[in-house]
Amino acid sequence: MEIYLVGGAVRDQLLNYPVSERDWVVIAETPESMVKQGFRPVGKDFPVFLHPQSHDEYALARTERKTAPGYKGFTVHASPEVTLEQDLIRRDLTINAMAMTPQGQLIDPYNGQQDLENKVFRHISPAFAEDPVRILRVARFAARYKHLGFILAEETRELMRSMVITGEVDHLVPERVWAELLKALKEQTPTAFFYTLKECSALEKIFPEIDRLFGVPQPEMYHPEIDTGLHTMLCLEQATHLSNKPEVRFAALVHDLGKGITPKEYWPHHHGHEKSGLHILEKLCTRLRVPNSFKVLALHVMQYHTHCHKAFELKASTLTNVLGFLGAFKNNNSLHDFLLACEADAKGRIGLENLPYPQAVLLMQANLAATSIDTSSILNSDIKGAKIGEAIHHLRTKAVTEVINHYKQL
Repeated sequence: MEIYLVGGAVRDQLLNYPVSERDWVVIAETPESMVKQGFRPVGKDFPVFLHPQSHDEYALARTERKTAPGYKGFTVHASPEVTLEQDLIRRDLTINAMAMTPQGQLIDPYNGQQDLENKVFRHISPAFAEDPVRILRVARFAARYKHLGFILAEETRELMRSMVITGEVDHLVPERVWAELLKALKEQTPTAFFYTLKECSALEKIFPEIDRLFGVPQPEMYHPEIDTGLHTMLCLEQATHLSNKPEVRFAALVHDLGKGITPKEYWPHHHGHEKSGLHILEKLCTRLRVPNSFKVLALHVMQYHTHCHKAFELKASTLTNVLGFLGAFKNNNSLHDFLLACEADAKGRIGLENLPYPQAVLLMQANLAATSIDTSSILNSDIKGAKIGEAIHHLRTKAVTEVINHYKQL
């Protein structure tokens, strides 16, 4: 069997980067011969098989022909006559179009190794423009390799821009957009994903809620960076430093969407943006089929991040209410993630990145005190119905008051 390691495994091996999965291409074979050798077919759109021992993916060499808009608008041709070079040229970037024999010999017909050494993302052929998902993939590669110094070739950026102009990008399906966004949020530099999309004018089409934040001013007294879009990217950067959880990073990314719809006559102020953005976030999550764990945390951060920043100014009853709204009194709560996203917001400002965030400690201590109260006297009393909740809330507020008083005495 003539097989070659291809794609990301070759690229990352040459970069001395961790290789997470290995894909192989098979030359001069048929589906029948693969099955006969023990491979298990799994491909729906083209012949892909799992190795009987390693479970790596083995795909028959194939070519593709564009037949309709979108990333599924292709006719796939797989046959024993398709060469390795024909299979590789249908890929997106030169650095993803290298192959390697099982013995380690590199096959590089499209100068991928040179672009890898020069740290350049460059498309292989004009066929790149036939698949809108490639715009998202390039942006995600930017998020992954930005810290290594990778840049986007100007001709590739222009080709991506033309895909936006011709409407090819409009055929992206929500599930794929979310899948690529989720991967980008897990990378080392997620902000590069959005900057790459913005540079080719795709951000406005794919994430209009984020794109409209750029150019919207904020009070310089609180936001030295002024621009809300820049602040959003700084928040995402801080969230990346604070947490490796994509839920936290997503919440930091979308927390200020309400500022994008503030009437210009009110600029640079955005009173009430915490609530005005909720329906925008709801629509974004619905459109992209965002998982509920991401959505709930993001909504909490959007609505209550200002409360968190002003924690030392809040009444004990208000702080207790906020903890209740956040579900912090439940065993499986996301208070810690909420506080990390709020801290990312506070630090996502030029010159203020290293400021401490004592509000997080206060809320954690207040929550600990509120959840540690002894409710036995209430549950064993004659109090019934809603009165039970009111009594428990009173005890929690009392406990939170003691925490606040303690901090005031420090």
